[in-house]
Amino acid sequence: MSIELQQLNDWISCNPLLKPIMNLESVVWLNPKLQKLADMTDLPVNLADMEKAEQLWQRFAPFLAAQFQDTAKVNGIVESPLREVARMKEQLNKQFEGEIEGRLYLKCDNELPIAGSIKARGGVYEVLHHAEKLAEKAGIISSQQSYEQFSSQKFKQFFSQYSIGVGSTGNLGLSIGIISAKLGFQVSVYMSSDAKAWKKELLREKGATVVEFKGGFSEAISAGRSETLAKPGAYFVDDEKSKHLFLGYSVAAFRLKQQLTDQNIQVDAKHPLFVYLPCGVGGAPGGIAFGLKQVLGDAVHCFFVEPTHSPAVLIGLMTGEKEKVCVQDFGINNVTEGDGLAVGRPSSFASSISEKTVSGMYTIEDQELFFLLALLANSEEIFVEPSATAGLLGPLKVQASDYAQANKIPMNTATHIVWATGGALVPKEEMDAFYQRGNKNLGV
Repeated sequence: MSIELQQLNDWISCNPLLKPIMNLESVVWLNPKLQKLADMTDLPVNLADMEKAEQLWQRFAPFLAAQFQDTAKVNGIVESPLREVARMKEQLNKQFEGEIEGRLYLKCDNELPIAGSIKARGGVYEVLHHAEKLAEKAGIISSQQSYEQFSSQKFKQFFSQYSIGVGSTGNLGLSIGIISAKLGFQVSVYMSSDAKAWKKELLREKGATVVEFKGGFSEAISAGRSETLAKPGAYFVDDEKSKHLFLGYSVAAFRLKQQLTDQNIQVDAKHPLFVYLPCGVGGAPGGIAFGLKQVLGDAVHCFFVEPTHSPAVLIGLMTGEKEKVCVQDFGINNVTEGDGLAVGRPSSFASSISEKTVSGMYTIEDQELFFLLALLANSEEIFVEPSATAGLLGPLKVQASDYAQANKIPMNTATHIVWATGGALVPKEEMDAFYQRGNKNLGV
C-alpha cells in the first residue's frame, strides 16, 4: 500500500502527534478508543477461552516437568517471579529527575522457563494446542490420560510426520523451535535479518531448521507462511493473525492475579495497577492486556512501548488503519537494536482487541534501552536483554501525561509492573557487551 500525500496530511491533521513520530521523537499517546470492561462485548476471545487455555497448560504440565528441567521444581508450570525493584525506582527518580508515585515491580519473564522470554507463553501454548489436536484426532490421547505420554518415543515418532513453521525476529522462533523439536515435529524458523546469530545457532542446536532472510519481520512471516503451507500436513504459527498465541499470553493474567494476592497487593479503583509492556507485532502485550482487563477489570491500566524507529502498533492504532499501514509508509526505517521490537506492521488480530484495551503507548530511543539495562543490573543485579527494559520509563512517562488527572486515578496508591520480556538465554559475552554499552551511557 502506498500512502497518498493527501491521506498522510489528513492523518497528521487528525493526529498531530504523527509529526514528531515521523521525526523519530519520543512521544506519549493516550488511546481515545479505550473501553470499559463492561463495554467489551464483541471481542473475538473471552474469559471462557482464557480458562480453557489455562486448562490446557495444566494438562501438559506433566510433560513439561518431564522434558524441561527448569519447570520440574514447579511441577511443569511455565511462570516467572514478580519482584519489587525499590532500588531501581530510586535510580529512575535520580537519573530522570522525577518522582515515581506508588511501588515499582518487575515481572521477570526474562527468567521464564523453556525459552527465557515472554514468547514461551504464546509460542509454547500454540504448539501444545496443535499437538493435542493431532494426538486426539489420531486417537492416541484423551484428556483423562496423563500427558507425560507426550515424552514417549511413540509420540515423537507420530509428530515427526508433521511440519511446523514460524516467522520470527528471534524470541518467538526460539520458543516455537525448542518446544516443537522436543515434541518431535519437523520445525522451520524463518528469521528476519535483524535476528541475532546466537539465536539462530541455538535453534539449530535444538533441532530446528533455520531459514534466513535479508528482509525484515513481515518478509520473514510472508515467506514462512507460503513455504510452510505448501507442505502437506504443515502448520504455520502466524504471529500477525494467531488467536492461539494471543490466548497463550492471556493466561499470564490468572498467574499475576495470584502473585498479587500472595504479596498482599490490592487492585481496585483506589489502588490502581499500571502495567508497561514492550511491544513488537503486538500479540504478547495485547494478549496480556486483554487478560488483565478480563481478570482485574478497569482498575488495571496497560501501556505499550515501542522503539522510536519501529512504532508499528502505535501508528496502526492512532490512524485506525491497524495492519493496513506499516512504519515504512511514514518514512520510518524500522531499524532498532530492541530485539523482537523491530516490527514494521502490527498484528491484525491483536490490534483489533488492543484498540479497546490499551490505555496508551509511548516510544523510546535505543540508547535509553542500554542505559536502563545497566541501571537495572547495577541497582538490582537483574540482567535482561535491551528490549526488556523498555517499560521501565513507563511510570514517569504516564505521570508526565494527563492520564491520571483526566481519569481521576490516585497515583500515590498505584502499583507499577514493568514486564521484563527476555534475557535468560542471552550468552554471557552478549550480555556483557550490552552491559558495558549501558555503563558507557551512564558514564560509569
